[in-house]
Amino acid sequence: MAELPRYVRYYGQDISPTQVVPLRAGVLSLVYEAGDLRYICLGEHEILRRVYAAVRDHNWRTIPVQIRPQRMDIRADSFHIVYEAVHQEADIHFIWTGTIVGTSDGILRFEMDGEALTTFKRNRVGFCVLHPMDCAGKRCRIEHMDGTITEGTFPNLIEPHQPFLNMRSIAHEVQQNIWATTHFDGDIFEMEDQRNWTDASYKTYCTPLALPFPATIEKGTRVKQSVSLELKSNSANQPIEMFISRPPDIVEFTISDQVVAQLPRIGLCVAGHGEALSSTEIQRLQILNLTHLRVDLTPSEADMRKKLEQAKQEAVALGTQLEIALHLGPNAENDLSALEPILSAVRPSVYVWLIFQYGTFVVSAEVMALVKTHLMKFASDAHFANGTDAWFVQLNRNRPEPSSFDLLTYTLNPQVHAFDNASLVESLSGQGTTLMTAKSFSGGKPIMVSPVTFKMRSNPAATSQSVSISNDQLPQQVDPRQMSLFGAGWTLGSIKYLAEAGAHSITFYETIGWLGVMERQSGSPLPQLFPSVPEAVFPLFHVLADVGEFNSGEVLGGSSNNPLIVEGLVLRKNHNPEVLLTNFSAQSQKIRVLGLPSHVTCRHLNEVNVFQAMQNPEGYRANQLNAEYVPAKGLELNLMPFATVCIKSVNE
Repeated sequence: MAELPRYVRYYGQDISPTQVVPLRAGVLSLVYEAGDLRYICLGEHEILRRVYAAVRDHNWRTIPVQIRPQRMDIRADSFHIVYEAVHQEADIHFIWTGTIVGTSDGILRFEMDGEALTTFKRNRVGFCVLHPMDCAGKRCRIEHMDGTITEGTFPNLIEPHQPFLNMRSIAHEVQQNIWATTHFDGDIFEMEDQRNWTDASYKTYCTPLALPFPATIEKGTRVKQSVSLELKSNSANQPIEMFISRPPDIVEFTISDQVVAQLPRIGLCVAGHGEALSSTEIQRLQILNLTHLRVDLTPSEADMRKKLEQAKQEAVALGTQLEIALHLGPNAENDLSALEPILSAVRPSVYVWLIFQYGTFVVSAEVMALVKTHLMKFASDAHFANGTDAWFVQLNRNRPEPSSFDLLTYTLNPQVHAFDNASLVESLSGQGTTLMTAKSFSGGKPIMVSPVTFKMRSNPAATSQSVSISNDQLPQQVDPRQMSLFGAGWTLGSIKYLAEAGAHSITFYETIGWLGVMERQSGSPLPQLFPSVPEAVFPLFHVLADVGEFNSGEVLGGSSNNPLIVEGLVLRKNHNPEVLLTNFSAQSQKIRVLGLPSHVTCRHLNEVNVFQAMQNPEGYRANQLNAEYVPAKGLELNLMPFATVCIKSVNE
C-alpha cells in the first residue's frame, strides 16, 4: 500500500494547515488565524486567549465558517484586516464583514456587521471572548449595562454557572498595576466558566442564557457588534512598555524527581460496531497492558446478554476486568431484576459498575442503594460509581451525595465549542482542572474519567433531534485525527493532565475501528474521509503501549515552558524513569530536556517512520532505540511536526 500523504499522517486529512499570521499592536503581540484573534499577550502575560464570532444553531452546533479575505494591511506595530465570513448549513445562511484594527498605541478593535440571508433558529450569533485559564484567582472589575461596577475574581475551581452577568465591560489585572479592559457593544454579554467543557478559558458571550432559546432570527435581520481591548498602568513606575519580552529561543521540558501521583488504571471501551476481536487484534491489544474494558448495557435492549458475553470473552483474552456502564430506565427495579439471571449465567469479572439512568444526569442515592442490593451478590468486591455519562458540566451542576458511591465518574471530549487543532491542545490543561474541581465534592472518593473521546458521543444540551447524516458523511462521533500523529500527541497530553491531577482510572476510545486504537481488517467504511490502513494500528496505540509498560507505576513532575507547543509525561517504575514528549505544532521544534540521567535511549514516532509503525507495530517497538549521551546543559532534540519521542534511562 502507498504511503499516506503527509497531512494525513499529521492530522488525518489531506488539507494544508491554516495560515497563522503574527501581528503586533504596539506593545501587544497576537496572531490572526482564519478570522480569529488568538494569544493576545503583553510580553509573557497572556491577556486574551481568543476573540471570534460564532453562529450556533438550535442544538448548540457551531456552524462552520468560510473566510473570504478582503484586506490585509500588516505593519511592524499595527494592522488593519477586513474579511467576509459566510456561515451556510441546512437552513442557516448568515454573512458578516469582520474588521480588525490594531493600533501602534496598543489598542485593539474587532467589529462584525452581519445579515441573515435566511430565517432560522439560533441559540447564539455574535462575539465570544476567551480569557485564559491562567486568570484563575485574578482580580477583575465588571461594568454592567446600567453603569454600575462590581469587583470580583476569576474562579479558581470550576464555577457551575455564570460567574458574571449583564456585562458591558470587564477589566482584569494582567500584572500588578497593569489592567486590561475588554469592552463589548451590540448586545448584552455574560461569562461562563468554559472549563466545564474542558476549554481552558472563561468565555464572555451573548445573548444572555436567561432569555428564551432557540430564538428565530428573521431573514434580513442585521447584527452589529464590536469588542475592544485597551491596557492601562496604574503606576508611573511601571509603564506598560517594561513588560515587553522575547519568547524563549528553545522549548525546555524540565523533569522533577517528585512523585505527583500514581499512574491511573487505563482501559478502553469495547468496539461499538460489535465485531469480535481477531487473534491478531487480541495480540496487539495485549501489548497495551490494559487494566479494564468498558461495556455499556441497557437492560431494555434485547442484545444485552450477547454484548456482555462478548465483552467477558474479550476481557478474559486481554487479562482485564470489566467496567460495566449500566443504563437504567425509569423503573430501575424491573431493569435490575431482568439483569440478574443474565449475570448469574455469564458471571463476568467486574471491577466497577457505572450507574446511569435515562432522564437524569446523575442518579439518586436511593437508586444507587437499590443497585447495590441487586448487584453486590454477583461481585462482592466490585465498586459502584455514580456521576454522569454526559459532560463534566452536568456533574458539576448535579453533584451526587458522596455516601452513595465508591467512585465518581464523568466523560470528557474537547470538541463541544471548538474543533481546530490549537483549541484541542488548549483543552488538555482544562482536563486537569475538572479533576481538581471534582475532588472538591467527591468526599475524598477516587475519580474516574470514562470515556475520553475526541468528539462528543451524544449531545446532552440539544433542544431537538439532530439532523441525520448521509451515508457519504462521517458519523458525528468520528474524527480523522483519531488515526494521526496529532491524535497520539493529544492522547499523551490527556494522560499527562489527568494523571498528574490524580485520576484513579481513565477509559479511552474503543478497541477496534475508527473510534478505536487500530483499524479493522475490513478497513475504513469511508476511506476517502477516514483514510486509515486496514489492520494497522493508529499512532496513539504506541503512546498507550509506552504508558502501559508503567502499569502501577508513578507519575513524576514534568513541566514545559511552552505547553501549547511541546508537552510531556514523566513515569517511573522500579526506579527506571521514562519521558514521553510530543510536538503539537506543524513545525519542527528544537527542545531541551533537563533533569535526565547521563545516558538515555530515544525512540521517535514521526512522519518518517509512522507508516511502518502503524503497519508493523511489533517491529517498530522491537527496534533498537537510539542511544544518547546527556550533557550537563540537557539533552537537545529536534522533534518533527506532530512527532512524539519516548526517552528511557539506561542503567550504567
